[in-house]
Amino acid sequence: MAEKSGNVIAAGDTIPDVQVHTMGENGPEEISTLAFCRSRKIVLFAVPGAFTPTCSEAHLPGFVANADKILAKGVDSIACISVNDVFVMDAWGKQANAASIVMLADGLCSFANAVGMTLDFTARGFGIRSDRYAMIIDDTRISWVAREQPKTLEVSSAEAVLAALE
Repeated sequence: MAEKSGNVIAAGDTIPDVQVHTMGENGPEEISTLAFCRSRKIVLFAVPGAFTPTCSEAHLPGFVANADKILAKGVDSIACISVNDVFVMDAWGKQANAASIVMLADGLCSFANAVGMTLDFTARGFGIRSDRYAMIIDDTRISWVAREQPKTLEVSSAEAVLAALE
């Protein structure tokens, strides 16, 4: 079993200012998480790894299928973040037809560490990864956050986010 980190960010906290990456028209682009969320309503969900079973078969596809419904609730952008490099996140997004979702690469685990939501999969050969969670961010402030229990996909699903947006 993976060990979870402590010191977890909570509703009411400000999103940390961390540099992550996304694939732009001319290649990888660095993006500030704080700048990305400023003056916007963002749904951010995190997965332990691109192309992994639950992430690829349920978590990301749920957000792809429900993107229009989520955006119709006044959300400006939906973003998926994982401790993978920008090329992997870009390829995964294309493979999943996730054009409506911003794929964010937290390659150095900086964001996952900053929000206190990491999993230690070192014993399984994967190193430190992001935990599975979702949050709603209103102009840099977290208004709702839900972190999954091990081996579950319930509270951070697209359906759970839609319910929280009601």
